[in-house]
Amino acid sequence: MVEVRANKSWHSSWFHLLLLLLAAAASSCHGEKKQVLPLRELQLGDIKTSEKCLPQRSRKVNGATILEMKHQSYCSWSTKSREDRAWKLLALDNARVSSLQFQINDAAMSYGTEKPSSSPPPAAGAQIPLNSGAKLQTMNYIVTIELGGKQMTVMVDTGSDLTWVQCKPCRSCYTQEDPLFDPAASPSYQPIPCNSSMCDSLQMATGVSGACGADQPSCNYALSYRDGSYTNGVLARDRIDLAAVPVRGFVFGCGESNQGMFGGTSGLMGLGRSPLSLVSQTIPQFGGVFSYCLPTREFDSSGSLILGNDYSVYKNSTPVVYTRMITDPQQASFYFLNLTGISIGGTALRSSTQFNTKVLIDSGTVITRLVPSVYKTLRDEFLRHFSGYPPAPGYSILDTCFDLAGYKEVDIPTIRFTFDGDAEVDVDVNGVLYFAKPDASQVCLAFASLSYEEEIGIIGNYQQKNLRVVYDTVGSKLGFAEETCGYS
Repeated sequence: MVEVRANKSWHSSWFHLLLLLLAAAASSCHGEKKQVLPLRELQLGDIKTSEKCLPQRSRKVNGATILEMKHQSYCSWSTKSREDRAWKLLALDNARVSSLQFQINDAAMSYGTEKPSSSPPPAAGAQIPLNSGAKLQTMNYIVTIELGGKQMTVMVDTGSDLTWVQCKPCRSCYTQEDPLFDPAASPSYQPIPCNSSMCDSLQMATGVSGACGADQPSCNYALSYRDGSYTNGVLARDRIDLAAVPVRGFVFGCGESNQGMFGGTSGLMGLGRSPLSLVSQTIPQFGGVFSYCLPTREFDSSGSLILGNDYSVYKNSTPVVYTRMITDPQQASFYFLNLTGISIGGTALRSSTQFNTKVLIDSGTVITRLVPSVYKTLRDEFLRHFSGYPPAPGYSILDTCFDLAGYKEVDIPTIRFTFDGDAEVDVDVNGVLYFAKPDASQVCLAFASLSYEEEIGIIGNYQQKNLRVVYDTVGSKLGFAEETCGYS
């Protein structure tokens, strides 16, 4: 009798094992790909920050300049709850997207390109630490540079060209953490004259030509954004230092009247493609190549901005895959790519709008925007893979939300972008869901729809987490590789 029971037990065990193997095989055949998001380890909550924002670190390694990069929230927000911050930051993000769409549409109209009326009006190297900017009341990322021998914390923006800081005497300036830059205290400071090629290049960088001052022949600039932000001042030259790499005669904006959503930073680092951008001005030092790896958290993590083409300093875990940049003479300063496909959990999306569509990759936009037809398809496919979770109300620009408060971890379907040249990029698990509430009772799909099919899609920084994103402006290509972001 004992032997018979043992045989039955043996057969039963093998039967269950066979069922498990068949289930695994079935899952593999369906090609479903998921990542685990540990909710309890995210430690989302209200964070009390220091009263003073410390300068970010920087170093030079193997000819590369590495700047520590943090989220901008690192430097303020001490009196804001996470929920207050989240709502305001998404509102600011929506204003930025409207501004970008207006710039793109306005440039197309200026060049006589027909635009649908439904569009809204709105070599050596250096590594710099890159930090999130949430403490400074934006969702941009910040680094510290030296200008005229003084440290300045500035936002990093691939959607802008002109680098500028607030300067004395300041007629109208927002509150910043660092002391104002004083041109009189810098022996290397020189204003740019009106009759110069650099003054003429303001038209491409800002959309507005340089103007002469009332009492001196200096080149004045005026840069405004659709959301009401602006900076006005004098175009000038001075020495900047990026880690241990000096750049003499660097052209920047000395802002004497500045207002808007710049938080507590000293100004902005323009990493666009026009001749006035930092990238173009430092081609002799860095070869027109820069890359970043963005921090995954607002307050307690760092990333890096690397200037230069020494790839040995990267810490990527997968090879860099490249796609070509699309050069559009009407919007020459932007970084456009050709998006050829999206998949969710291994399932390719089918949309009424054909792929092979131009999209903008932008470090200053938070949430990825897609045209309505593509967004609807992505949302519906995501819900098919991420089913069975309690729904929650929509939040700001995010319409697909869940109540995950009772879960320790969840399985997130892998979202993959495919760009021209079969460059495949998986969105990190930390870039799929946006936590509106720290207790995970309102967690939303971190993608949003544009208003019109004719608008340009934008790949936001939330979906660029834990990726080394490489901009080769001379080679006109952009690369992606997986990397656990940090500064060490």
